[in-house]
Amino acid sequence: MTVSLEQLRRCHIAVDLGAARTRVFVKGTGLAVDEPSAAAVNTRTGALIAVGALAERMTGRTPDYIRVVRPVTGGTVVDIEMAQRMLRHLLGDKLRRQLRRKPRLRAAVSTPHDSDPLAQRAAIETLLGLGARRVELVDTLIAAAVGCGLPVEQPTASMIIVCGAATTQVAVLSLGSIVTAQRVPVGGNAIDHAVVQHLRHHHELMLPSQSVRPLQLALRGTGLTADGPSRTEIHGRDVATGVARTVIVDTAAVRDAIYTPLTSVIDGIGKVLRDCPPDLVADLADSGIMLVGGSALLPGLDQMLHEATGMPVVIAERPDVCTVLGMGAMLDGRIRPMVLDPLADAQGA
Repeated sequence: MTVSLEQLRRCHIAVDLGAARTRVFVKGTGLAVDEPSAAAVNTRTGALIAVGALAERMTGRTPDYIRVVRPVTGGTVVDIEMAQRMLRHLLGDKLRRQLRRKPRLRAAVSTPHDSDPLAQRAAIETLLGLGARRVELVDTLIAAAVGCGLPVEQPTASMIIVCGAATTQVAVLSLGSIVTAQRVPVGGNAIDHAVVQHLRHHHELMLPSQSVRPLQLALRGTGLTADGPSRTEIHGRDVATGVARTVIVDTAAVRDAIYTPLTSVIDGIGKVLRDCPPDLVADLADSGIMLVGGSALLPGLDQMLHEATGMPVVIAERPDVCTVLGMGAMLDGRIRPMVLDPLADAQGA
């Protein structure tokens, strides 16, 4: 369900509730919030201790009575009350007062493509609890395509892959609509998990859950490509003794471990291309694939997809914030649909 541009221009804020990060765009101000989707709660009193980056740093380092929760999973709000409390603290008192001055506050929120009605309702309830009188739903694929500058309103094919923390969405767009799309339940978290399990099973090493992403520890430079270093040094904790230990890891084996979950993404791309009309597939041979999302920055992912599909693959300039910037562009009225007026053409002739 995607709202019209006219309705979006009446909205005051746009919210991108992601599994990894929450971003808020305020009309006339710009990107106001960009923080991790995490909250630390005191289980004894129910009090909220920290949100965002501070709560993220607390993961794995808290006593028993403090729990770090993530109210959003795979772009879907799974805990409405906690999501509302997290958003209130992320917005801050000054911005909340500014929004309260709006007599009829309208908000837009992004939802994954083909999300079920319960997921859509959860997103709406989250923003209604913050004082919004009306909430519009925006398809993540459309918003991300607009945010990275694809000509979605033109009668040409544009292929986009939104690489999120929990899911990857693949779609072909034309004339401002989605022609065909596929959602794959594999994202950056699954890739990180594959690296962690590989090191645990083959080297009996446990990586810390925080500090640096496990993947960035294991792969440097050219990442998934074979041009990178053949071996790399990893620091972690020994599974048996619990003592800190350093091992030398074969990066080729790590690349194989990462490739396993990514095969689902490649299968999803193949299904989208098979379902796409031949004329649009011919356009994609020139325009290629646009990668957006936080996990699009995975080193070597673009080259791996290029080798699998044979099409050029480009990473967006700011892939992690494309979705919220796309919604912001629609709120500000910077996107205009292509007007088709055959009567005017006939009179001009």
